[in-house]
Amino acid sequence: MEPLSGMKKHRKSAVVVLAPLALFAAFGTLLFAGLQRDDEGGLPSGIIGRTAPLAPAALGRSDPPNDADLLAGGAKLVNFWASWCAPCRVEHPNLMAMAAEGVVILGINYKDDESNALDFLAELGDPFSKIGADRDGRVGIEWGVYGIPETFVVDGDGKVALRFAGPITSRVMHERILPALASASD
Repeated sequence: MEPLSGMKKHRKSAVVVLAPLALFAAFGTLLFAGLQRDDEGGLPSGIIGRTAPLAPAALGRSDPPNDADLLAGGAKLVNFWASWCAPCRVEHPNLMAMAAEGVVILGINYKDDESNALDFLAELGDPFSKIGADRDGRVGIEWGVYGIPETFVVDGDGKVALRFAGPITSRVMHERILPALASASD
C-alpha cells in the first residue's frame, strides 16, 4: 500500500506547484487581452460635440488661450500636459512635428509649477501657439480630463471633435489625430 500513498503525495505536490503557475498564466492572459484595446483613447467623454470650455491662467511668456482662439477658424489641438508627466515627454516630439507642419496647438499646463513647466519647454522645445496654466485642475474638470496627457481636436466653430487620452505616438498621430484634424477642418 505504500506505493499508492507515495503517488498521492506526488500528485498533491504537483498540484501545489502547478496551480499557482496556471493562475499566473490565466492572469497574464487577461492582462494582455485588456491591453489590446483598439481605441486607446476610448474613455467616454461628454464634451464631444459641445463648445470647448477655456479659461486657463497665464503661463510665462504669453496671454493664455481664450475663446477667440478656439473660434479662430480651422481645426486646432488643445493639449493638457505637465513637466512631471513622463508620457508628456514621450508625445512631445510628435507635438513639435505637428507644430512644424502648421498645426495650431493650444497648451494647458496641468497642476504644475510654472518654473518647471517653462524649463520643460526650454529643454524640449515649445510647440504651443498659446499656453495657459491650470494650477488647481478646474479647467481640466471643465474639459473632462481624466489624466494627462490628453489632447482634444477642436473645429473652427469651437466644438470638440475628438478627445484622445494618453500620449500621442507616431501611430496615434497618423491614424487618429491628423485625420480628425482634417475632418474638423471641413
